[in-house]
Amino acid sequence: MTNDKIQLTGEDITRIKADGIVNAANNSLLGGGGVDGAIHRGAGPELLAACWELGGCPTGEARITKGYNLPAAWVIHTVGPVWHGGTQGEPELLARCYRSCFSLAREYGLTTIAFPAISTGVYGYPKEAAARIAIREARRALAENKTLASILFVCFNSATRLAYEKGLAEP
Repeated sequence: MTNDKIQLTGEDITRIKADGIVNAANNSLLGGGGVDGAIHRGAGPELLAACWELGGCPTGEARITKGYNLPAAWVIHTVGPVWHGGTQGEPELLARCYRSCFSLAREYGLTTIAFPAISTGVYGYPKEAAARIAIREARRALAENKTLASILFVCFNSATRLAYEKGLAEP
């Protein structure tokens, strides 16, 4: 069972001391509201410059930068899908976000990684459905990457935490 390596927290993602944190970014990678804005503010102007050089990121993919002024050494930026009722490939796109993040984590030797609830804010993805996908992909990554020590899901509020608790309780 991998649940001992998957944990939940309500901590501010910009203060987490992990090898990497994940930014729920927009396609430009140049900052925005919510988690994205907080990470950009916490990292400082060097992050914006690094993201500018990346030239954006398609939905379902991820890019990596240094963490700059954050406690995390790395920031993995991923662009989740906007929810349109689940009929436009949203579940697969969200799963691809996690797979892409875990692929970069492996490539860069990250052993600890913290995720926000990707796409569940202004992008409107239903929390429980998103949590199931996140946990499924986390379990898959732990099975495939033995150097991955822990995955932390940052739950911004009680509704998000409840969705992740339900997801973790499922086989």
